[in-house]
Amino acid sequence: MAVKAAVVLRTLRESGPGLLVPAAWLVVAAAHRGVVSTRSIFIAHLVMVAFIMFFLVTGWDEMNDRALQGWRVVMVVGVGITLSGIAGFLIDSVATPLLAISLIGWMVIPAIGLFYTGAVLPEAAIIYVASGTLSIVGPIIYFLSFLVGVDLIAIAGIGVTAVGQTLGIGDAVLRY
Repeated sequence: MAVKAAVVLRTLRESGPGLLVPAAWLVVAAAHRGVVSTRSIFIAHLVMVAFIMFFLVTGWDEMNDRALQGWRVVMVVGVGITLSGIAGFLIDSVATPLLAISLIGWMVIPAIGLFYTGAVLPEAAIIYVASGTLSIVGPIIYFLSFLVGVDLIAIAGIGVTAVGQTLGIGDAVLRY
């Protein structure tokens, strides 16, 4: 039974992010459009912290090599970013900046991990540089939506970020 549990945990660690990353960005876009409630996004933040902590605790020792070292840093920083979002839901007086830190942080920080991965895996540099670039272009497009006042441009920025990060994590899942 213990062997079966270990296999399930390993499979979840290896394949889970390939499903969680695009799903998370779909929920963000839906929330931005008002389709998903604020309470649901709060719960999603709680679940995200739990998943990140699960990946860190169960995979810490395995993340000592090449690209995984960079992703360990991304996840540790990601816990803080996500906790700032949770605090934003709980403390009305600072909600806007804390929620912005959470959103923009999750748009940008993985881009750094993607570029790092491209640098340490020359055989995959093209996919990771491209996915990192999309992950940086996404928040730029998102900010432009506020300048021009067109909400659909914000959705496009979220979408570009989602595509970039999904390409990167998809390659990682297949490569791992």
